[in-house]
Amino acid sequence: MKMIVAIIKPSRLDEVLDAVTAAGASGLTVTEVRGYGRQRGKTEVYRGAEYEVKLLPKVKLEIAVPTDMADKVIEALSGAANTGKIGDGKVFVMDLEQALRIRTGERDAAAIAG
Repeated sequence: MKMIVAIIKPSRLDEVLDAVTAAGASGLTVTEVRGYGRQRGKTEVYRGAEYEVKLLPKVKLEIAVPTDMADKVIEALSGAANTGKIGDGKVFVMDLEQALRIRTGERDAAAIAG
């Protein structure tokens, strides 16, 4: 099993959700986060005053999938999140040792299946 963690632009969330669902992901967790990468924030003007926004709003997705499905979900996610502009985000993939569905006691692949 794999845990896919992606940080994307909030404006791309709906497209990404549709894409990973179509790719076979049966569930995911979405968290609103703030951060920066190569962008290092941006400068904005508010009521004539210029100020620097160091941490930009992003969305963090966490998706647990069987190993054989990981590449398909990653491809769908990255394709839907891509705008071709700086700040599109990152995808991290980690091994997932165990999963447990609390309600039924199912473990591992059965616990993350739809």
